[in-house]
Amino acid sequence: MQQAHVTLDPAFRIAPVHRRTFGTFVEHLGRCVYTGIHEPGHATADEDGFRRDVLELTRELGVTTVRYPGGNFVSGYRWEDGIGPVENRPRRLDLAWHSTEPNHVGLDEFMRWARRAGVEPMMAVNLGTRGIQEALDLLEYCNLESGTHWSDLRRANGAKEPHAIRMWCLGNEMDGPWQIGHKTAREYGRLAAETGRAMRMLDRDLELVACGSSGSSMPTFGAWEATVLEETYDVVDYVSCHAYYEEHDGDLASFLASAVDMDHFVESVVATADSVRARLGAKKRINVSFDEWNVWYMSRFQNAEPPADWPVAPPLLEDHYHLADAVTLGGLLISLLRHSDRVTAASLAQLVNVIAPIMTEPGGRAWRQTTFHPFALTAAHARGDVLRVEPVSPVHETARYGEVPLLDAVATRDAETGEAVLFAVNRSTSEPLELTVDSRGLGAVVPTAAITLSGPDVYARNTADDPDRVAPRPLTGVTADGGTLRAVLPAVSWNMIRLSGA
Repeated sequence: MQQAHVTLDPAFRIAPVHRRTFGTFVEHLGRCVYTGIHEPGHATADEDGFRRDVLELTRELGVTTVRYPGGNFVSGYRWEDGIGPVENRPRRLDLAWHSTEPNHVGLDEFMRWARRAGVEPMMAVNLGTRGIQEALDLLEYCNLESGTHWSDLRRANGAKEPHAIRMWCLGNEMDGPWQIGHKTAREYGRLAAETGRAMRMLDRDLELVACGSSGSSMPTFGAWEATVLEETYDVVDYVSCHAYYEEHDGDLASFLASAVDMDHFVESVVATADSVRARLGAKKRINVSFDEWNVWYMSRFQNAEPPADWPVAPPLLEDHYHLADAVTLGGLLISLLRHSDRVTAASLAQLVNVIAPIMTEPGGRAWRQTTFHPFALTAAHARGDVLRVEPVSPVHETARYGEVPLLDAVATRDAETGEAVLFAVNRSTSEPLELTVDSRGLGAVVPTAAITLSGPDVYARNTADDPDRVAPRPLTGVTADGGTLRAVLPAVSWNMIRLSGA
């Protein structure tokens, strides 16, 4: 059996655990909204038509922020369509997803849902077909108390108190030719800067996100960030990253190592942002909002023919995840935590039905996909500070990323309680990995919980009829002797070990 070693020490502090790392994303796409979070007439529906079963799972998932309403959808969205009496709202064609948007759920409904879910809203503005004035109108509607056209209209629509949204995305994926209103980096940078400056004139207490690259494989990657930040550096607080991963042609080893690409993406964007900072002589640092990330079998979608008509909430991008997907997602979370010094917000895309950890049946059941579990457990147990972990690990060869370590890991420690948690992935496709943990730097601690997400069938999936086929289970055989802990991590596994005071 191959062996790996890690050392846990509070001196290896990276940054605090940011609660916004555990955000998700709700877009008017497929069944994310309609028959996802919202389904009047469902047995669990509340007075506003929101599914209580989905709300309960959202809370269990540990979601902290939700990005809304897109995504590609936002680049053609008229936000005014979604306010006021529902019966008076127009039906619109959504060009991004070849669907009809009935606008039964809009801004005020989403805000009521967000309050019930206990999440912070993260709003995106349309910089595809619209611009400065429409963004200002939306901000006025959301954040001003009263005394103006839009704030008084919000109050008339039943929202007496301001929505007080603090985090705003200045458009979405404007580097992508698929985007409605696609722009060059210079065109977008100027528009984003002008929009952001105007928004701050209305409300100074905002956090603004500029669009970064839609993926590290984009031909403009790097140059896009440099140009956009040259225009927006003094206005924005974040630059976004978007990345999706899938298994290609049965190459499981490369897929399990997807965090290698995420590491490269984040570190390249940070280097570019700091280069612009040096050239401009700026004092502040730009952080990263990784506000779209997930496992997504995009190749299946790209080969699909769009429907002949314009349906409402058609099933789109409904990937049914297996165990290996969940292990890979757990590895991506490790990457995000590892970069907590600069990645201070992130959004798993998306929340329900659409490449999502939660699935629903129209009129029926809701259940946890395999990917639900590493997210929920990390959100629940990552507290305090992120600790740098430098695994001493065997490596293996992958087709996409070359040699990669079999072990990927990160840890967190809560200074108040003294509790530490190690999150670890065994990327081996065939062999367990014996892990030795040197915990002497933490003082007298013992393992109080050890959980694994693993199993004999790496392509096992959860379904409505068998919702717990893939679920966390105890990681057996964990031993502690003084300041040394030993565990055997199964092949293709995500693992969590919690250490508490002896």
